[in-house]
Amino acid sequence: MDKRETNIKEYYAVDLLHIVKSLWHRAWAIALSGILVAVIGFLASSFVIAPKYSSSILLYVNNSSFSLGNTSFSISSSEITAAQSLVKTYSVLLNNRTTLERIIEKTNVPYTYKELSKMITAAPSNETEIMCVTVTTEDPYEAARIANCIAEVLPIRISEIIDGASMEVVDSAVPELDKISPSITKYTAVGLILGVLLASIILAVAAMLDDTIHDEDYILKTYDYPILAKIPDLLTSGKSKYGYYYSQNNRKSHS
Repeated sequence: MDKRETNIKEYYAVDLLHIVKSLWHRAWAIALSGILVAVIGFLASSFVIAPKYSSSILLYVNNSSFSLGNTSFSISSSEITAAQSLVKTYSVLLNNRTTLERIIEKTNVPYTYKELSKMITAAPSNETEIMCVTVTTEDPYEAARIANCIAEVLPIRISEIIDGASMEVVDSAVPELDKISPSITKYTAVGLILGVLLASIILAVAAMLDDTIHDEDYILKTYDYPILAKIPDLLTSGKSKYGYYYSQNNRKSHS
């Protein structure tokens, strides 16, 4: 390994140390950036982003014998996997365009069936034959009204398609006044992290582009030029400050 390769490796090592020192010396700026972005996240989640509320209903999937077309099914209460598959089938029927349009007409909500479909989720409750349907909107009373309408429309819709199938309402929906999103804590924490990262990246890039000579070690490890003299900084009282000179183009830097 020749001397040039050694100098290159030392140059990168000193640069990394310089970046770390620069970030440490400007820790106040990093902290301030994190606090400012965290405040923005807090204000956005509190006053800008519309809150969303959810309301749920529980439906019991009747797992007696039924037929779908020319195919017959018989599901016993012990066959939980089959019951869960039936819940999945009912979930598909719930998000069907015809079913959703009936719900929209009955509740008179200003949504298309595609928009309403994105507001509704359905899944088995704790891996049982109970189907949990959750509606999420910006109005807690509207969410409850839509959910209760689903409890009326879905059983009728299913009975029209699947012979012998039925559903029973286990629990009706009530307005839930506690919003589910946005989370003020989450937005504030994410803002804090993003602010710190953004400030750190900007300061790190600035340090990498900074070619100012800061101390004697930087000259010795970066360049193959000897230091000719040190001149004290007489303008700074009470501190030992020096200007460093070396023999390339008469460059000078104060630290």
